[in-house]
Amino acid sequence: MNVPNALTLSRLVAIPPLMVLLLVRFPGHDQLAAALFLVFSITDTLDGEIARRRGTVSDFGKFLDPLADKLFVLSVLIVLVQEGLVAAWVVVVIFSRELIITILRSVAAAQGRVIAAAPLGKTKTVMQMSAVTLLILQRPYPIVVPVADLAVGVAVIFTIWSGLDYLWRFRYLIGPFDTSSAPGRAGPSGGAPTPTEAGDQAARDLGELLRQQGLTVSVAESCTGGMVGALITDQPGSSTYFVGGVIAYSDEVKRSQLGVSPDLLKRVGAVSSEVAQAMAEGARSRFGTDLAVGVTGIAGPDSDGSAKPVGLTYVAVASAGGSASREYRFHGDRRSNRRQAAEQALRLLAEEARSVARVKTD
Repeated sequence: MNVPNALTLSRLVAIPPLMVLLLVRFPGHDQLAAALFLVFSITDTLDGEIARRRGTVSDFGKFLDPLADKLFVLSVLIVLVQEGLVAAWVVVVIFSRELIITILRSVAAAQGRVIAAAPLGKTKTVMQMSAVTLLILQRPYPIVVPVADLAVGVAVIFTIWSGLDYLWRFRYLIGPFDTSSAPGRAGPSGGAPTPTEAGDQAARDLGELLRQQGLTVSVAESCTGGMVGALITDQPGSSTYFVGGVIAYSDEVKRSQLGVSPDLLKRVGAVSSEVAQAMAEGARSRFGTDLAVGVTGIAGPDSDGSAKPVGLTYVAVASAGGSASREYRFHGDRRSNRRQAAEQALRLLAEEARSVARVKTD
């Protein structure tokens, strides 16, 4: 039990006193309930921020945080329906969305995954909590009624929108959607590839090209954590063209093992086109290969503390002709984003291998 998880649990503990304050009658009880609701709503922002800063993000916290949000908001809304302060259909819409997403999380858990709260889901929670606060205050302050109605409408829109967003982002969990062979999409399995997965096919294609042209390759990986190298070496005979790689997860390793400039890292950040190119060039120089790839990005579920979004990834390929990078925006979970990045790295390497082959024949 750490501080972020304790803050999350505090929202569950606050539910009974909140319900009592809304049901009893004494001077200022609604104002006190609104203040208490607002205070504990703030913990929803604090727990995630503290967890990221202290590096205490846990699967338990990822599971508990959205659950606490749902129970915290729904319990108060149910009392407000009983008191005639909000229409019952609003609670039905919110409850239906939460039930669907809870089922989706259960399906993910059965596959060994944890679906953390998405940015749009967090926005939905903020909209709901703002609406609930105004609904509580409309009884002592009738002037607030029009604003509360508007806030409820906005909250309902974000509730539906975020629900559809979750279903689309993680549609492969519920099938029958086969995303493994679609360009730029990763299959649900993750880990070691199977013969039917896009990454395996891309690795086979790359291997054939490298073998035919007598080219060698090396890798420099950050967010993919060795996945590109694993896909390449999963192919029989890969020792004839794969030399080695560096998993440069920290900036220090990027500097010391790949020669990435500290000034460059400070100026543009580790997740950038320039750093991806520097990583690829550093791997090619270190291992003396014809080709090299550099991958850096934010796999998720949380950002790196900057304004850069989750899923932002840069893949660069270096050869004798220089280096170039491409930017990608992936929208799956952490495993899916890493998988997609690895597959794109293989495809870019194959493109460069074909380009080098054309140069040789000209």
